[in-house]
Amino acid sequence: MSPLKRKKLNKIRSELDKLDNDLIKIIKKRTNLVKKVLSLKDKKNQIVDQKRIKIILKNIKKKSINNKIDPKITNRIWKNMIAAYIEFEKRNFNKK
Repeated sequence: MSPLKRKKLNKIRSELDKLDNDLIKIIKKRTNLVKKVLSLKDKKNQIVDQKRIKIILKNIKKKSINNKIDPKITNRIWKNMIAAYIEFEKRNFNKK
C-alpha cells in the first residue's frame, strides 16, 4: 500500500473510531430505555413481543432502503441487537 493510501486509510479508521464512540453513547441511552421498559413488565413472558419485533424490522428495512443502505446489513444488526436486549431483559427480570 502506498504511503498516500495508508494515510487515507488511517484517516478513515480514525473517523470510524469516533463513530464507534458515538454508537457506544447511543447504546447506553438505549440500554437505559430498555431498563425502564423492563421495570414495567410484570411477567417474564412479556419480554418477547413478536408483533413489535416484526414492526421494528419492517420499519428498519424501509428506512434502510430510503437511505440507500443495504437492508440486509441493518436487518442483521437489528436482529442481533434485539436478541441481545431480550437476553439482557431475561437476565435482569426480577419479578415472578
